[in-house]
Amino acid sequence: MGINIKNKIYIMKKRENARIPTKATSGAAGLDLYAAIESPIDIQPGDLVKIPTGIAISIQNNMVALIFARSGLGVNHGITLSNGVGVVDSDYRGEIFVGLCNVSRKTYTIKPDDRIAQVLVMPLCDFSLVEAEYLAETTRNSGGFGSTGR
Repeated sequence: MGINIKNKIYIMKKRENARIPTKATSGAAGLDLYAAIESPIDIQPGDLVKIPTGIAISIQNNMVALIFARSGLGVNHGITLSNGVGVVDSDYRGEIFVGLCNVSRKTYTIKPDDRIAQVLVMPLCDFSLVEAEYLAETTRNSGGFGSTGR
């Protein structure tokens, strides 16, 4: 029995040296994004850089592409996303760039074709906001920032 995939994501190379995102393993949630750069880029401690991926995508209106850091870069080298999580909206057709920052104390070099981030495509739910005079009570209520860890 074959897998029926009905959601298609169209992808276009915007640079000659672009690589199509790939899954590292069959169980990977995200696709690795690659640096589409001509020469190495040094990221000094505290620096922010925008790295081109060389690709653009077209996703359906009920989807979003979310860009996350690669755990190995963050944990082992202090290279993480400068904006926390990148959001690629369904109506964006430009090249995808990855904002990186170096939170370590050592210079890190991004080389051409390095895996720099991962992208996950997720469904969006349709909703409308309804202004209310009060909200239903819960056992947690307004407890936040560590309130459930006590």
